[in-house]
Order: sequence, then structure tokens, then C-alpha cells
Amino acid sequence: MIATVRGARHLSGELKVPGDKSISHRALILGAIADGDSHVRGLSTGADVQSTAGCLRSLGVAIDGSFVGGSGLRGLRRSSAPLDCGNSGTSMRLLAGLLAAQEFESELAGDDSLSRRPMDRVVEPLREMGARAGWPPLRVGGGGRLHGIEYRAPMPSAQVKAAILLAGLYAEGVTAVVEPVKTRDHTELMLAAMGAGVGSDGLRVEVKAAERLEPLDIDVPGDFSAAAFWLVAGGLAGQSNVTLLGVGVNPTRTALAELLASVGFHVGRTRPRLEAHEPVANLQVWPASDLKPIQVDRELAARMIDELPVLAVAATQLPGTSVIAGAGELRVKESDRIAAMADGLTAMGADVVAQDDGWVINGPRSLEGARVDSAGDHRVAMALAVAALMASGKTEIAGAECVDISYPGFFDHLEYLV
Repeated sequence: MIATVRGARHLSGELKVPGDKSISHRALILGAIADGDSHVRGLSTGADVQSTAGCLRSLGVAIDGSFVGGSGLRGLRRSSAPLDCGNSGTSMRLLAGLLAAQEFESELAGDDSLSRRPMDRVVEPLREMGARAGWPPLRVGGGGRLHGIEYRAPMPSAQVKAAILLAGLYAEGVTAVVEPVKTRDHTELMLAAMGAGVGSDGLRVEVKAAERLEPLDIDVPGDFSAAAFWLVAGGLAGQSNVTLLGVGVNPTRTALAELLASVGFHVGRTRPRLEAHEPVANLQVWPASDLKPIQVDRELAARMIDELPVLAVAATQLPGTSVIAGAGELRVKESDRIAAMADGLTAMGADVVAQDDGWVINGPRSLEGARVDSAGDHRVAMALAVAALMASGKTEIAGAECVDISYPGFFDHLEYLV
């Protein structure tokens, strides 16, 4: 699919972005092992979350719309075939933690892109806990009882943390993860809402073995990472007024909004509320003023890793030199996002220099429509679409169908706002 996007002078309207992908994965997985049936409304409809749902169905879990049939901590059944995680690293890593504690062995498979992504970072701590785990291919479970560990993570990863905490539900004693930088805490919040013995102290998160988990009843908030595209677009397009309804504003996810506000974007919140311990609000964005360049270091990069491609787009329109560093993790996502964004933005006339762990971007630059490639990466495709809104003429984005991984209605929403 080739998506054609033309430049826009203003954006206006109200949107409900898809349900939070991170929360959706966790609600399905934890709902599957709850002691009773869960009701999870507003699940992400993206392909990644569908991969998690498909894997759980193969393990004997009943999932139908918002209904998730809880089978208890020991109620999963061995799949007759490898579990297909598609393109979803979250599915593979979180399910590895859950399945490492089961009495049967499971194999987790994925597409070519996922098969190239690093899984040793989750295999190693699971082995430390006494699990049988190997990669490639990723096989886990079928071993003895797990024991708690204190794992000092060498790099920030909410997925690895979640996998260890899931395994910790089945482990003797206390299982703890000490992070170098605080990452998104959806797993901890959901476990607390389900009655698990979970706690945190600074960068240390711990969980105790569980006997049962209470079922969930939750309306999944809108995905902040999806909202990020419209925050940037609405702030850069003149005469804009965009409202994003019911977005998750967990403090571990909103670093992008805070950074944008610090360099001149106008982002407001209305109707703040809580949903299963998760903060939610409506977000409003209108045109930025008195703009300044951005500086992103390793700690800040870890807090907005999924939003960095669209932040690079914003940097092309900021005065001076912006530096986004400490984001080497982008090299091993669905694509090499550093290279893909540098190639796409350069083709559109931006001054972008790719570094090993990010970009140096000089701005502002007038962008021009061009033929660009998504590299099969949903976040690259959507970020380049935002750049196209800022460009003169038309931009053609090859491989744009990959947006279905996380945001199936993205281009419909873009047309609505223009």
C-alpha cells in the first residue's frame, strides 16, 4: 500500500485514539490467569495485540470481544503448535515470562522481523530464576519450580521487567527488578489492581508469589504513543485545535508531552480521572510558539522510546540544533528506526545526521513532498505521515499498511483532521 499525504495548513477536531497497546497486552495476559472472568473494554485493535490474543487462545483461554476467561494461575494448556507472535516483541517477551513457569514447554515464533530481534535479554534472567529457556528459537517452560532473584537490568526495558514480574508470580520468595531508568509501570499498576503483592521503591520493583489474581474490569485508556503523532502535528500546523479524548497519561509515558511543552508547544489536559489505577485525561494541542531546539539524553530517551520517530519530525521544524541521543534501542525495533527516519526525512529536505544512538537535526527546514519508505515499521510510517503534513506538495509512503500493527484507523483519522 502506498499512502499519499498532502501538506496541511491546519488540523481541527476531536479524536479517540486506539486503546493503549501496552495496557491491552497486559490486560489480556493477566486476565487469562485471573481467578474469574475479566471484562476489558476498548482493547487495541492493532495486529500486535491480536497476536497476544491468538497466542492465549492457543493456550486454552477464551477471549471474545471484551471478555477474557480467567483460568487461574495454573489453568493454561499446552499449545499443539508454536505460538505465533507475529511482529510483536511485547507478545513474545511477556508470554515468555508467563510460560517460563508452566509445567509444559512452549515455543514462541514470529515473523522474519521479530525473529531478528534480541531475546537473550529475557532468556538470561529467566534462566537465573531456574526456568528452562533457550533462544533461538525461543522455548520456555517445562522445568522445575522457579525461585525469586534480584535482577539488575543492564538496559531499560519495560518488556523485560514485565516478563520477570510475570514469572515472579510463580517463584518462591521475592522477585525484584532494579532498573537503570524507570520505565512504564503498567504491569505493576495492573498487578496491584488485581491484588498481587507488588511494590516499588525508586528504581526497584518487586513481586511476591501469588495464590490468585482478582479479575479485571477496565476501560483501556487511549494509547499515548498513538496520541503523540497528533500532539506533534497539531503543534506544528498553524491554526490547529486538536482534542484527543480519554488518553492514558501515566507519568511513565508522558515525557514527550512534557518535553514538547518545554520547547514551546501548547498541550493542555481536561477531565483527569483514574481507570484501574491508570490516570486518564483529554489532551488538547494548539499551535506552538517561541520554539526552541530539543536535547534528549539516555534517561529521557528511555522514557519516550516509542515516540522518538515523531519527535525527530518535530525537530526538523525547531530552530537550531536538536540532539536525540541514548536511543540505540531504536536500531533493533521492527526496523532500524534511526536509519529509516534519517532516510525518509532527508528525502524530504531535512538536515538530519544519523548517529549510532539517535540523530542530530538542524532546523527549521522547509520540507518537500517525496517518495519515502516505511521500512515495514508502523511508527516510521506514521511519523513520516506527520512530516508530510508539514511539507509542500504530496508525499507517497510505501508500505503504509504496516500502521495496522498499532493504529488501523490512522489514515482515516488524518483525513478527518485535515
